[in-house]
Amino acid sequence: MRTIFYGTPALAVPFLDLLVRKSAVVGVLTSPDKPVGRSLRVQPTPVKARAVESGLKVLQPERPTAAVAELLELRPDLAVAVAYGQLIPPDLLGVPALGSLNVHFSLLPQYRGAAPVQWSLVRGESRTGVTVFWIAEGLDTGPIFLQRGLDIGPNEDAEGLFSRLVALGLEVLEQTLDELAAGCVRREPQIGEPSLAPRLKKEDGRISFSRGARDLHNLVRGLRQWPTAFFELRAPSPAVRKSGRPAPAELSIPQASRRVRVLKTALSGSPMTANTFPEGRQGGAAPAAPGTIARVERGGGILVQCLDCSSLWLLTVQPEGKKPVAAADFLNGLRLGVGDVLSLA
Repeated sequence: MRTIFYGTPALAVPFLDLLVRKSAVVGVLTSPDKPVGRSLRVQPTPVKARAVESGLKVLQPERPTAAVAELLELRPDLAVAVAYGQLIPPDLLGVPALGSLNVHFSLLPQYRGAAPVQWSLVRGESRTGVTVFWIAEGLDTGPIFLQRGLDIGPNEDAEGLFSRLVALGLEVLEQTLDELAAGCVRREPQIGEPSLAPRLKKEDGRISFSRGARDLHNLVRGLRQWPTAFFELRAPSPAVRKSGRPAPAELSIPQASRRVRVLKTALSGSPMTANTFPEGRQGGAAPAAPGTIARVERGGGILVQCLDCSSLWLLTVQPEGKKPVAAADFLNGLRLGVGDVLSLA
């Protein structure tokens, strides 16, 4: 079977490798090279790097429609897309004789869009999966070839879930290719109420402690890789300080703020905190204003009051421009403690 592959990031590379083993890959479409890092050095996409290493033909059109003529000359039987990063236009869908398949990391029609893994975590889903479906006009609306689900762990983050979904996706795609080679072609309509998973923005990661602790825990889990949950900390005014300690001078400048990334959290009273902190020292905080520091574990986490008397352990944070640290160590550096309020920008 002659195939073409659409893909861009590192997670798509194992799928290209599988396609190389199972078919004759005659072309690879990936996004154009872009500047990367502080040096802004132009680098190839991970998929391009692997395709060049494998001796495959690579196309990088700014607009996918510009590749139609070249793809027609390649006479593909099938196209497979994994995290290509661009919508595949109708002009390209008719190029492969059998059609074009997409490996999507959700149980369609749930979480159609660019960030299904992240949004499934942010919204607290307990189950997700992989869908291999036929690409059609519209956003992830085509008929399903094969679908398989898995459970989401209560503290699993995007990095861990992506890893498991890639492994499952490879199994599902391999079964799909085997069935196509045997002449089995399935096109089952999507059934159920659709939901959307739009492209993420940096601002989606902003934390407000005026939300419930579970919502914030899910936000941190879902955005662990990018854009990462964060808050911007300003020095608290004397009116909101309860400990009597003066605010650090370097934080008293009104325009100064510190963006703090939150990398790991835990719900108060969860098995995670019960195993981490001494018995009798976890549990809910007394009612207080959202953002109030309710408890501090030296060298570990800080318990912060959230909406409706819920509370959240901040375990690992990363101040802007610095390395990740235990949340309590970060707090100690600001000379804040129990009873103080995290005053947010």
